[in-house]
Amino acid sequence: MKKISLKDIAKMAGVSTSTVSFVLNGKAEQMRISKPIVEKVHQIVKKSGYQPNRVAVSLRTGKSKIIGLLVDDISNQFFASCAKFIEDEANEYGYKVIFCCTENDAHRARTLLNILNYQQVDGFIITPTVKMNKDIEQLVQYKKPFVLMDRYFPEINTPYVLVNNYSGIEKGMTHLIRKGYKRIGFVTVDLKMIQMDMREQAYKDAQKKEQPASKQKLLLKLPINCTDDREATMQMIISFIRDTELDAVFFATNYLGILGLESIQQIGLEIPRDIAVICFDDNDIFRLHTPAITVIRQPIDKIAKSSVAILMDQLGAGKHKVQRIQVEIDPEFVVRKST
Repeated sequence: MKKISLKDIAKMAGVSTSTVSFVLNGKAEQMRISKPIVEKVHQIVKKSGYQPNRVAVSLRTGKSKIIGLLVDDISNQFFASCAKFIEDEANEYGYKVIFCCTENDAHRARTLLNILNYQQVDGFIITPTVKMNKDIEQLVQYKKPFVLMDRYFPEINTPYVLVNNYSGIEKGMTHLIRKGYKRIGFVTVDLKMIQMDMREQAYKDAQKKEQPASKQKLLLKLPINCTDDREATMQMIISFIRDTELDAVFFATNYLGILGLESIQQIGLEIPRDIAVICFDDNDIFRLHTPAITVIRQPIDKIAKSSVAILMDQLGAGKHKVQRIQVEIDPEFVVRKST
């Protein structure tokens, strides 16, 4: 079957190839092409299944109409949901998305950035890894359009979008304290990134305010690769809960929360009678669990829309001028039966 060309579309529409090109590149209004012709061209393109040659388009326009999305782990529900919203939102601007997983590895992230640059993507949405600051500085230096998502490097002035992590933990701690819980443990990971630092700091500040004289450490910091050995990690959580005699536990991420629920089940504790549970970030498991788990939910749709809008503004494809390029969004506090 013969591949449909731009010339074929023009012939079917009864217009010139340049007119078809202007319509497909979103320049119809600028070139004063009438709406009936624009609609006719789009209908023919849809019916014929015409696909433009991406390389040719890139050479002609200087744009690939593709953006690269780099996240830690696409199997994580938070990042999977972000990817879906970003793909849908980018599509509204006529852009496609290439997804990549860094696995929180700086070397892997650097390799992926180089591959995507070689593929001539127009810009990036990046969840940076530890030790990726040099790569981000390079993007700034070469004026490559990008926006950081979920975390950023405070020492580098970059566009970013994330939730107010401090506020989220603060809301959760205030809720637990008002409910009368005294021995509130915090389970986090040893990741030196801004979002985890803020969550831990908010917990410590709330504890200091509530129990300034307490010297017992109610914080468990797990290794960053703790999910590689579930059994060993669960044993650490079990020992932590038993040794500290907690009446409430706050998990700093959704994957820690899932491991935590399994650990609590192994101990034989009943939620919330024996121990209250709250988690930063939501997951279907938390909603379906009996009892359902109280969470700090990240508004993924807002994160995705803001990230894409900031990037499109840099690419000159924005629908309107963005007011801020460094955005912190308030998380949602969802009270369920576990507290």
